[in-house]
Amino acid sequence: MPELVKAENLVKHFPVAAGRVHAVDDVSFSIMEGETLGLVGESGCGKSTTGRLLVRLIEATSGRILYRGRDIASMNGRELRQARRQVQIIFQDPFSSLDPRKCIGETIGKPLEIFGVGSGREREGMVDVLMEKVGLSPRLYYKYPHELDGGRRQRVGIARALSLSPDFIVCDEPVSSLDVSIQAQILNLLQELQEREKLTYLFVSHDLSVVKHISNRIAVMYLGKIVESASSPDLFHDTLHPYSQALLAAVPIPKLNRRRERIILEGGVPSPIAPPPGCRFHTRCPQRMDICASEEPRLVDAGGGHLVACHRVFGA
Repeated sequence: MPELVKAENLVKHFPVAAGRVHAVDDVSFSIMEGETLGLVGESGCGKSTTGRLLVRLIEATSGRILYRGRDIASMNGRELRQARRQVQIIFQDPFSSLDPRKCIGETIGKPLEIFGVGSGREREGMVDVLMEKVGLSPRLYYKYPHELDGGRRQRVGIARALSLSPDFIVCDEPVSSLDVSIQAQILNLLQELQEREKLTYLFVSHDLSVVKHISNRIAVMYLGKIVESASSPDLFHDTLHPYSQALLAAVPIPKLNRRRERIILEGGVPSPIAPPPGCRFHTRCPQRMDICASEEPRLVDAGGGHLVACHRVFGA
């Protein structure tokens, strides 16, 4: 499969009174056309910031964002406007991401209006088709967000993201605020749309079980860094990084009399304003060595494309 999106040495620092928040620090990855890359980690690790950088909702401090080989981070004006048609986002909170003053039909059709696609009557027909694609009844066209439940509101967000026929969609925790039964429906819808519309996803989540269900490959983030990346089966079958192991240990097994051995991490996540030297996870790592506190591990291939940043894995 050809490469569709690539992040190269992506950095995002937010200035604050006490210094700078290191939200994303030297992150690199690629996403092949038609696949789903799951980006997983604790709250505050930088995964949602990474997704928003890819669609230029926020500007990168440094680094490159390549879409079909063209650097989105350096685009301006008409070139950026055209690129935005191909790169869209589905937000985490389906209520706050919708304008409460606009009915559902207006919300879904707004991107078409902004980009001058079709006449008013033609756009209404396009919106009806989009609503049908995501499983919304046409009778909801003139309903407002507060009149819908969370699952239907998220379907509105998905329809809006699809309106300009994009190639790449960032799914920023799109099921985290939904009931479990509704989560399954939305995940199945996203997979059906991916197959039907030939879509590529970056799927951001803190839930490894959800990411396993939908992702071809998974990248694990901790405190602004990717610490492990592998195909979904490889990551779950042979988890190498201690942080990934701790995340996996917290996922319940839906079978009677079967439990994973819990891994209890010491302390809390360090401040992103002053990340610790060396490996950023060493302050909580149950397998830490002396070198971990002084030397930052590089993200290295441990075999078969399974990347990990850990001194112990490579026998340092």
